[in-house]
Amino acid sequence: MAKLAVPSMFSMRHFLVLSLALNVSLILRTTYYESEEGSKRFCLKKKMMADADSEREGHFIHKARLAISTTFSLVNSTRSGGKERVINLDHGDPTMYERFWRLRGDKTTIIIPGWQSMSYLSDTSNICWFLEAEFAKEVVRLHKVVGNAVTEGRHIVVGTGSSQLILAALYALSSPDAHEPISVVSAAPYYSSYPSMADYQKSGLYKWAGDAESFDKEGPYIELVTSPNNPDGFRRRSMVNRSQGLLIHDLAYYWPQYTPISSPSDHDLTLFTVSKSTGHAGMRIGWALVKDKEVAKKMTKFIELNTIGVSKDSQLRAAKVLKAVSDSCEQENSKNEESFFKYSYKLMAQRWKQLREVVEAGELFTLPQFSPAFCTFFGQEMDPQPAFMWLKCEGDIEDCESFLRGHKVLTRSGKHFGASPKYVRISMLDTDETFIQLIDRLLAIQERE
Repeated sequence: MAKLAVPSMFSMRHFLVLSLALNVSLILRTTYYESEEGSKRFCLKKKMMADADSEREGHFIHKARLAISTTFSLVNSTRSGGKERVINLDHGDPTMYERFWRLRGDKTTIIIPGWQSMSYLSDTSNICWFLEAEFAKEVVRLHKVVGNAVTEGRHIVVGTGSSQLILAALYALSSPDAHEPISVVSAAPYYSSYPSMADYQKSGLYKWAGDAESFDKEGPYIELVTSPNNPDGFRRRSMVNRSQGLLIHDLAYYWPQYTPISSPSDHDLTLFTVSKSTGHAGMRIGWALVKDKEVAKKMTKFIELNTIGVSKDSQLRAAKVLKAVSDSCEQENSKNEESFFKYSYKLMAQRWKQLREVVEAGELFTLPQFSPAFCTFFGQEMDPQPAFMWLKCEGDIEDCESFLRGHKVLTRSGKHFGASPKYVRISMLDTDETFIQLIDRLLAIQERE
């Protein structure tokens, strides 16, 4: 990127004075031109910031976050010509966590020599022969620290994100000798990618069969159980419950920042992913805990045929990150620092509180209501606070996604989740700046309508 040339006659003092003048001018302009409705919006935002300050007082990063959020909100409110930038929250890109990891410095930095990880093989004695031992060790440790999954008597299969593992699981649970493809179902609203993942390759082994609640076909089937559910955040159990059913439990969001941990999950086939647990979506690492040895073998074979294993570099980096998370939990009291999960829970709690205040300020939108439950990890009763908001447009608005797109907020329509288009899914995991802009936009929309 080209650097801006600065004349030598300007000193740092000139720039500081100029910056101060511009900021004062910006605040005066905001005060002078703010309408009565805008003033109400500003007051509500100020109240939310005050609440956040009170809740996070003493935390070593909250002042920086609030300062940045306030600055971006002011800039967003005083754009020249009234132009609004497009806010894209269609995907669940977990950039919210970046600030935490930046503040951890080199605690998750690794150096990989050029000669390391050159072989395809990791451990030929393991069913999953491309699984790095260090990664497997940290997976087991993290589940033990959090208490969200049983790892004893399980085979660990690593994949390129949970998406590859879902396909591997479908392959492993299907019979090549069946006279027709096995039906794949999930209770609506289901994860929007399930239908396309099941049907994209037009496999003769399995096919998408829709909503599990209305599924009544006799014979074998595979049910995908997502808990907490994406998109609506509710805890789920299997719906069909017939003798020939095979279950895949997708527990990508079963972590204490999103939902109370009630007990360790104890299922035949369970999927987790680094992207939603720690925020490192770019690593493309997920893992499956598999009880049946033959199923683990078939999943490994699928990944072998698909990508000839999984990146060792990504596994080593993921192991370092998982270790840092576990360390932060075990050393929290002795080092007087918040653990990763406590930090993340507080941030999610703050966002959900702000969101509910905005939604309840009008009658245009509604949100799901969740019941608190005891969390074994935190040792107290906690409220669920999902990674996505499942927002409903009330009244005469029949297509909520199109309505919000008209206000330059990009979301994912409920129709992609097997639900009504009056609903949309919106990510709660974007940066602080984007989230504050979203709050500002939702307030403005309610005032206009």
